[in-house]
Amino acid sequence: MLASLARCVQNAGITRSLRHDLCDALYRLPGVLCRRTAADTRRLSALEEVTRSAAWPGYLKRLKELEAAEEVSEDLQVTASSQVGDTSGSRRSNTWEMKRVFSVIQELREKESELEQLHQLLGDENEDLKALAKTEITSCLKEINELNCQIAWFLIPREEVDACNPILEVTAGVGGQEAMLFTSDIFDMYQRYAAHKNWSFDILEYFHSDLGGVRRASAIVGGHNVYKHLKYEGGVHRVQRVPKTEKQGRIHTSTMTVAVLPQPNEINLIINPKDLRIETKRASGAGGQHVNTTDSAVRIVHIPTGVVSECQQERSQTRNKETAMKVLRAKLYNIKLEEETNKYQMARKIQVGTKGRSEKIRTYNFPQDRVTDHRIGKSVHSMEGFLLGDELLDEMIQDLSDFAIYESLMEIISNEHL
Repeated sequence: MLASLARCVQNAGITRSLRHDLCDALYRLPGVLCRRTAADTRRLSALEEVTRSAAWPGYLKRLKELEAAEEVSEDLQVTASSQVGDTSGSRRSNTWEMKRVFSVIQELREKESELEQLHQLLGDENEDLKALAKTEITSCLKEINELNCQIAWFLIPREEVDACNPILEVTAGVGGQEAMLFTSDIFDMYQRYAAHKNWSFDILEYFHSDLGGVRRASAIVGGHNVYKHLKYEGGVHRVQRVPKTEKQGRIHTSTMTVAVLPQPNEINLIINPKDLRIETKRASGAGGQHVNTTDSAVRIVHIPTGVVSECQQERSQTRNKETAMKVLRAKLYNIKLEEETNKYQMARKIQVGTKGRSEKIRTYNFPQDRVTDHRIGKSVHSMEGFLLGDELLDEMIQDLSDFAIYESLMEIISNEHL
């Protein structure tokens, strides 16, 4: 539209001064009417990196071809939605989402046409129009970049469990008492992180060690998109430091495991009561007068898989049974999700967020005052600040999320069979 108006100004029989004023008015007009279309500026750098890759133009061309054929049948819309960003059957199956993508593609096509017309004005003899065209080309390129990023944003695979309140479980690994002390440090770090994010943190189980560490603990973390934030924290965390129990000052290496378990609903997971073995026993450890006096502790075994869940936090056996069942359901659902995820990620060179317990995802090196996440190669040189569970941990989690977005999108757009 701007290019057409500019040509009208050029051809009008008016003085040079008035023509200059009209050109200046046209220059200011887009700043008033232009609507920014970037979907989420927090992810803009990762999205821009994807849209500037060599694979993006080809993928965009295939998308446009798909959009041109979109009106052929409703069935084609459903198929298209699964091809664009749906990797598990539960993602991008809504045709309304595809209509949003196609709407942005239409805007992109119009902007590219406008850019072509603006480039034609650069050959005009009128200096005012050429100056105007140069300015508008810059603005137009910026809007095209934003539209590309918006399309990429729509293609990001979403998981239906992203919005759920997960169960965060920590378990001591190799290293004896030192591993248990480290497990306590990490559990406290996540509790502080939940407070930093204004999330709830309800402890389900907490099994102390003799020296004040933690053998195993779990909590339900509640808030907005908690699982989406924490899902990349699952895996083996390694610590290198001089333990409190070490008398000769030697550095030991210990590990602990973090599991982030999304909670299923009744539809997602059905457990046959016949598959459960429920045991009761007396609670142990610190806990007051009810310890070793009542059979309040509950242990549930899922016989087909061997998955075990137990709870002794409450004095009521009924409440402990409810909590143990909640944890068991989350564990079984997580196994189901991992099986589906692994099928999708088998071809990926770098897997982020697989939550594999054998994968050492992060090292806490106390002598070097360094925390390193091995998946993205990022190090933070402030152990004390990182364990506070606020800005430094949040920045690490955001970087992991950005990296996962980039990896997912690159895999999608590199697939030639749209």
